[in-house]
Amino acid sequence: MDNQAMTSEFSNRLNFVNCTLENGVGELILDRADKHNAFDEVMINEMIQSLEHFANNSNCQVLILKANGKNFSAGADLNWMRNQAKMDFEQNLADANELAKLMSMLDKFPKPTIALVQGAAFGGALGLICCCDIAIANARASFCLSEVKLGLIPAVISPYVTRAMGQRAARRYMLTAERFNAQTAQSLNVVHEIDDDLDAHAKPIIDALLANSPQGMAWVKTLLSTLENGVIDQNTLDYTSERIARIRVSDEGQEGLNAFFEKRSPNWKLDSDTAQGAQ
Repeated sequence: MDNQAMTSEFSNRLNFVNCTLENGVGELILDRADKHNAFDEVMINEMIQSLEHFANNSNCQVLILKANGKNFSAGADLNWMRNQAKMDFEQNLADANELAKLMSMLDKFPKPTIALVQGAAFGGALGLICCCDIAIANARASFCLSEVKLGLIPAVISPYVTRAMGQRAARRYMLTAERFNAQTAQSLNVVHEIDDDLDAHAKPIIDALLANSPQGMAWVKTLLSTLENGVIDQNTLDYTSERIARIRVSDEGQEGLNAFFEKRSPNWKLDSDTAQGAQ
């Protein structure tokens, strides 16, 4: 990406990924429809680059992950897998580390993320979806953890998929490699809602996110990540007390509290309203 990626609005096309930023909403679009948006080392690298730019761009308040074409993503590209079969262990490890980096960056992305899923979402695509904060699928979406059919395992994506659907369901779908539909995905917490008009369904959610404190939402994501092990001990109590005290005295925390008591909109809401008015 060039310097336009750091402006308030931009549109940038890479080989397999399109990126746009408008009115506070960034879009990272998988754009390899002729290959069903299957990803290889090039697309993975482009997604990493894109996430870095969006994360560092203060004008990006919400990130949408979506895809062009009939399907969200068929998972790993066949030619990429063919090359992996020719690599030695060290080369395969380096290759896997890049995918792990992508998943971790998306999972820890400092702004709210929404996945819009149409059609097939197989293999690693489920990892991308489960790394997002919110996921919406259309009614014909289908999902599959197909790795064992190839003698492989869904290793890199397993922490995120298992966190979403739970250990019991993960055992079933990672072992059977059976397809499941959008309704089952919703029951497994892989997606939150189902609607054939993905963009329209996402709009009120995006509007709600744009109205919230950017710092508050970023800190919520860090808070929840820290509490994932479910342990409530003295360290947990100390950490949560420190977090609320710290954000109360921060500039944005002070602005939010003062705005509430003064019955006015906080300054980040004013910025959001200005952006929405420009649409």
